[in-house]
Amino acid sequence: MPEPIIELRGVTKTFGGLTAVNDVTFTVNRGEVFGVAGPNGSGKSTLFNCITGIPFGPSGGEIRFDGVRIDGIPPHKIFRAGLSRTFQKDAEFPDLSARETVALGGHYGAGLGGKVLEQASEEALDLVGFELSRRDMATADLSVYGKKQLMIASALVSKPAILMLDEPASGLTRPEIAALDELLMRVNRSGVTILIIEHVLGLLLSVSQRLLVLNQGSVLTEGAPQEVIRDERVIEAYLGSAAA
Repeated sequence: MPEPIIELRGVTKTFGGLTAVNDVTFTVNRGEVFGVAGPNGSGKSTLFNCITGIPFGPSGGEIRFDGVRIDGIPPHKIFRAGLSRTFQKDAEFPDLSARETVALGGHYGAGLGGKVLEQASEEALDLVGFELSRRDMATADLSVYGKKQLMIASALVSKPAILMLDEPASGLTRPEIAALDELLMRVNRSGVTILIIEHVLGLLLSVSQRLLVLNQGSVLTEGAPQEVIRDERVIEAYLGSAAA
């Protein structure tokens, strides 16, 4: 029997007269990879912001994490409850090493310290496949894919129950996207639920058990990925827009 970990009911976000997210309802089950797609401006990142409270929460509706209502709760408390996220733009500390960057996230984000922090940082780097030989390199010297690995490791250092990824494939080559696919599957097999926004449809179709498509802030459709992409509304709103 599926066990809900994230539940959204009628979530709405308005900015003055603009409705960026409109009455969005869906459930993410524990242990799954749930994908969110949609054309530019469809409300995907705004939806993520509403869930995590960074930098704002919803204007209306209800969000539950592990059965507890979290809309209105400070973002740091949501994070420490077990919900971690990445952003479209990689947060980078150019002069810090990979180890130091992940440790920074573990210390300030999750309040870890000492040997516990050191072990958690190494485990997170192991999980994303970050080689030992690169862990003392300055972040500025890493490849685009290396920085993506580091960003995900920094989100995993707190050992979250759910990892929310905002367009992690942005800027990657095809071989790197294939490597990211394997990385995400490895993270998911470790017991982490994944909620992912992505423009690279091939990655979403490969990793997601269910796929939701947004258009103009509203849910267009939701279901098994292969069924969703055959929906004429999706072809028109998302694939048609991408082809244009």
